Amino acid sequence: MKSRVFPVFLGSLVFLFSLVFLPGCSRAPQAPPTFRVQFTTSKGPFVVEVHRDWAPNGADRFYELVNNHFYDEARFFRVVPNFVVQWGIQADPAVQLNWRTKTIPDDPVAQTNRRGTITFATSGPNSRTTQLFINLADNPRLDALGFAPFGQVISGMSVVEGLYSGYGQTPDQNQIQMQGNAYLQSQFPKLDYIQTARISQ
Repeated sequence: MKSRVFPVFLGSLVFLFSLVFLPGCSRAPQAPPTFRVQFTTSKGPFVVEVHRDWAPNGADRFYELVNNHFYDEARFFRVVPNFVVQWGIQADPAVQLNWRTKTIPDDPVAQTNRRGTITFATSGPNSRTTQLFINLADNPRLDALGFAPFGQVISGMSVVEGLYSGYGQTPDQNQIQMQGNAYLQSQFPKLDYIQTARISQ
């Protein structure tokens, strides 16, 4: 059994990384020390509580994206049970294009990637942009790879764990970047999605 777990982990890990590394970091507006975001999804609601001191750059970018309604209508395009659920490519490819070069500096990893924590995906040093994942299990191996949690799910974790996982890792990120929801709705119609994501506190 153990000999099968590690290869599966490595294969899944690849998809936590964005496909293109684009240098040149930008600074997001500063977020409050703590705040909450209410996600209303096709599966139900969940709430994330952000702690800026865990990962200041990540928290600031998340605050900026939510205030811009960036995640509205975004699909949970990768759901790997007992590992992660990933999203963060905008529904409109024209909007996504504007964010692809807006990378943010890395944060030190101050919190472990335990179940329920939310973290930015990355393609390498200082490459985070918009993609996120929530840990569906304790994934401490991600800590040493530089994945810095900036918040955690405080309600609705059962909703997160119930997001449709039937497509696994099949959706192609290049196609999502180029076509947005048109690609996902035509090829992967059962994917759950975010209806709205709003600051609630």
